[in-house]
Amino acid sequence: MKQWLPLVFFVVLIGFFSKGLFLNPREVPSPLIGQPAPTFNLPVVGSADKAFSPAELKGQVWLLNVWAPWCVSCRQEHKLLMALKQSGSAPPIVGLNWKDRNREAQQLLVRTGNPYVAVPDDPSGRAGIDWGVTGTPETYLIDRAGVVRLKHVGPIDPTVWENKFLPKLKELGS
Repeated sequence: MKQWLPLVFFVVLIGFFSKGLFLNPREVPSPLIGQPAPTFNLPVVGSADKAFSPAELKGQVWLLNVWAPWCVSCRQEHKLLMALKQSGSAPPIVGLNWKDRNREAQQLLVRTGNPYVAVPDDPSGRAGIDWGVTGTPETYLIDRAGVVRLKHVGPIDPTVWENKFLPKLKELGS
């Protein structure tokens, strides 16, 4: 039996490696799926006297889009987010301004338009850590009960919107 142990180990190892070849590296599993959305209470960009908390949107389906002014992919995604807002075909979008150390978010949104209903400011990245953010952009879909239903890593483009977000939005009755 001992003589077959290395062969069995090798076959199992090959099986794991083979499975890995077919995984999408952009699909990062999130332990938040099916869990209540993490809470935070952060100041709003451009309005230090105002704050935003996810509890404000309880009872609504909404998106949390984690972005940063220094993020090139976020700027590509921004055009689609603006189009979704203008068409009214998206639920409310909250833009978590993540690790904006140079304080550029407000000027960028004035220049390019603001697709967000609120832009909470997370310069330390602490709220992002609670959400499991690994980089920007990342977008989460939260249901009416405040439960995370979807996480997308990377920019949203029309194909991602139609194939990933719209079916889930229809499922949630939004």
